[in-house]
Amino acid sequence: MGTKERPRVRRGTLDRYREVIGLTGPLLPCVSFLGRLPTATIQFGSVLLVARTSGSLAAAGLTGGALALGQVACGPLVGRLADRHGQRAVVLVCSLANALAVAALVMGALAGLPTPVLALLGAAAGATVPLVGPLARTRLVALARRAGAPEPTVGAALGFESTLDELSFVLGPALVGLAAVLAHPAYALAGAAVLVATCGTGFALHPTARAAGPAREDPGPARARAGRAPVPRSVHALRAALVLQGAMFGACQAGITALTARLGQEDQAGLVYAAMGVMSAVAGLGMAAVPARLGLPARWRLATGAALVLSLPLLRTDGLPGLYAVVSVLGVAYAPHLITVFGLTERTVPPSRLSEAMAIATSALVGGQALAVAVTGRLAESYGPSAAFAAASTAAALAFAIAVTARPPTHPGQAASALHARVEGERARTP
Repeated sequence: MGTKERPRVRRGTLDRYREVIGLTGPLLPCVSFLGRLPTATIQFGSVLLVARTSGSLAAAGLTGGALALGQVACGPLVGRLADRHGQRAVVLVCSLANALAVAALVMGALAGLPTPVLALLGAAAGATVPLVGPLARTRLVALARRAGAPEPTVGAALGFESTLDELSFVLGPALVGLAAVLAHPAYALAGAAVLVATCGTGFALHPTARAAGPAREDPGPARARAGRAPVPRSVHALRAALVLQGAMFGACQAGITALTARLGQEDQAGLVYAAMGVMSAVAGLGMAAVPARLGLPARWRLATGAALVLSLPLLRTDGLPGLYAVVSVLGVAYAPHLITVFGLTERTVPPSRLSEAMAIATSALVGGQALAVAVTGRLAESYGPSAAFAAASTAAALAFAIAVTARPPTHPGQAASALHARVEGERARTP
């Protein structure tokens, strides 16, 4: 009996992903994956590039920090512009501007420009990131809603996008590291500039961009006074959870780097972190098999609880094999948490502000990670890797507390969503 159930679950999961690909066609996932790869490349690549050309870790850290700050500060603005003017124009402009900014950073570093100038170039590279990941997620959800897809398919779409994010953030740093070992980090960043110009443009011009066109809202009295559709307060709890997950990423990264250095295996740090990312991606794909009766709030609590429990063994880990094992298992909790929080965000905000909300969510994640790397890196230097891992567990505990106490929406179907669906349906029937 048990052996008969297994194929049925597997077929159902594959069918969900076939439905997701059917919404976009096979080209869009390829273009969006390659378009988001530069975002995962330029953060790590900028640090390696400036460290190599200037010989100063402080200058490298300042440039990388400025790049992260630029992305965190301007990401929500990019999302808001995409909501107001449509993804096509916004992504097209940002992709070309980002390519120029990254190319300028490469040339500036190779020319030996002063650190403040490199930091400004890094900030420009971060500020112009086209946010292909968050906007692809918004676009796919819009396509699913417009097609009247069931909730499990919407969840599978979010899982699919989170998996592409995970894979890009595993592959991007690996490619930078490979370029740095074989030749020079400048080659990786130059490739990122070419990739964002070509694939970012391809993502902008893909026909599905119309699905996430400029928002059309009911101009009721309340909206006329406010200027924009309101967002429930519960979304702030979701953003706080993403800041804490980013802090877990950053603290784990600092702890992994410190422990591998203590063991004399510095070159293993990237591989350990990649193992966590790969397991996270696998878990993300498996989320489509989770029964629909297990609602998003319950999944949120389970994911944060699992992250807390699975992070605790890091405090007692002191060898490379154990580190690989513990970190790989911990990765299983990451993607389910991301997918669930993005799913709750989609149910919480009006459709007219979804791109902005996804951009803020991504900025929260990036900001939490950047801040944690800066703080826990020093903790690890002063008190050892266990201090950074303790910070990761603390962040997981706080995220679990938020998940237990917050009360996010448990169903979609906001009035704005229903109105949007009606308007799209009437437009489709109009000759």
